[in-house]
Order: sequence, then structure tokens, then C-alpha cells
Amino acid sequence: MTQTQDAQALEELARALDEATARLEDLTPDSQQVVHETLDSLNALHKAGLTTIVKRLKDDPRGKELLFELVDEPEVRMILAMHGIIRGDPRTVAQQVLDGIRPGIQSHGGDVELDSVRDGVAYVRLRGACNGCSMAAVTMRDGVEAALVGGVPGVTAVEVLPQEPSPTLIPLSSIGVGAPPQERATAPAPPLAESGWCRAFTLDAVAVGELEATTLTPSDGPAVDVVVVNAAGQLAAYVNECAHQGLPLDNALVDLAEGTLTCPWHGFCYDATTGECMTMPGAQLQQLPLRIDDGQIWVRAVGV
Repeated sequence: MTQTQDAQALEELARALDEATARLEDLTPDSQQVVHETLDSLNALHKAGLTTIVKRLKDDPRGKELLFELVDEPEVRMILAMHGIIRGDPRTVAQQVLDGIRPGIQSHGGDVELDSVRDGVAYVRLRGACNGCSMAAVTMRDGVEAALVGGVPGVTAVEVLPQEPSPTLIPLSSIGVGAPPQERATAPAPPLAESGWCRAFTLDAVAVGELEATTLTPSDGPAVDVVVVNAAGQLAAYVNECAHQGLPLDNALVDLAEGTLTCPWHGFCYDATTGECMTMPGAQLQQLPLRIDDGQIWVRAVGV
């Protein structure tokens, strides 16, 4: 059976389940209660069994690798997600929550950007109207905090960070690649090294479709192994560790057509521009802020 046929079969099963659930409305209240109690007990039994299986696989190095492969199968991923056994990592879930409320924030002239999620705290930057001291800005901040604390498991607080001069991901076309240095766009900023930024490479050292590795040492923190990838004109920086077993990504394969980054050790595949794992849902490369200044690639490696 082909992947297309597998997907169609899974859709048919999901559709049949939806139709069967809808028919419960035709039963009497007493009959509905009996069916719901039966399903709840059956689901609880399934969840207990699946949780035990997943735990045993995770505890065994051989089983952990097999589990990562199994979770890539749509039907396995669907069942585990239905029972709450797997879920996206906090950063991925937080980003999804912010994407959901962003249209409302933008309608008031503001915007929100997720920086990181660490130790139960979501760090964000508020832009536009959100940066003021008005009641509207306070309301927006409260809305962001309520959405993240209420919608992201494990997040208990939100901290608003000061503005950074540039985003994490930078299209090369926007900085005048190929233009004379005096014509390239540069952003005025305080001395970068004093705020945790490290010079990684010259702009032309990371060719399109390539990845370069280096070790950076911030002025106020420990050394960090970093990779910078150029995916079809977009630069992104990550901690140099595969989410699978923490092995380095020095020789990872960058696929421009698919926009992916594939670990050379066990073939784990990631979105090259976001670090989201496409092999194991919930796994994620740790992305680092990146900026361009006068033809130099800088990465903010403090606090990793």
C-alpha cells in the first residue's frame, strides 16, 4: 500500500469514527450515558497500556530509536496524541498559541514575537502599540500572558523582553547581498559583544544550501557549539545538537527543494528555517537569534 493509500485509509477510519460519534445523539439519554461510560473505560485502558509501552521504549536506547520511527507514522501519532501521550514541545505549542491570537493583536497596531521558553517562563517581545504605557498596551500584554499561561502546558509565567534590533531569521535579499558594503543595510546598535552577541561568520562564508559549524563564547557566558544554515536565502542559527541523541550536525544535509536539514547520524529531518523536527513531532532544534551587521553574521549565544 502506498503512502497516499495509507493516508486515504486513515481518513476513512477518522470519518467513520466521527459519523459513529454523531449517531450517539440519536440515542436516549440513558443509552448515551452507558455508551460514554463504556468508551471512557475503554479509552482509559488503552491510555494506560500505551503509556506503559511508550515508557518502556523510552527507557531502552534501542526502543527509543524505534519509538521515534513509530511516531512518524500518522496512525500511531494520531492515537498517541488523542490520549495526550505525546504533544509538541513548549516552544512549538507557545508559537501556535501566539499565531492564534496574533491577528487580534495586529488589528490594534501591535505584534508579539516569541523569544524562548525556559523553566516554565515564556519570553516574548511586544511590538508596535504593545510597547507603550497605555491601557491598551497593558491589555494586550495581559492577553498574551493569559493565552500562554492558559494554553501551554508547563508555562506558568510570561516575561516581556526589550526590543532586539533584528529578527531571528533574516532573508538575505533584504540586506542587499552582492551590493557594495557602503550600500548594504545595517542596523545601528550598541556594542553587540556586550549584550551576548558573538561574531560567527562573514556573510559570504555560508553559501546557499550549506551549513557551517563553529563554537562561540559570549562575554558573559559559557562557550556554545553553533551551526548556521543558509536555506534558499534565509539564515538560521541553532545549538549544534540533534534533538535525537544530542549528536553534532556539522555534516548535516541541507535540501533546498524541501527546505529541510537532515542529521547525518540517524537521519532525523528538521525544517531548516524553524528547527521543527519532521521525523519526531515535539522534538525541536534550539534556535538562536541571528542578525547581520556590516557583512558579518552575529549569533546571540548567551543564556543557552
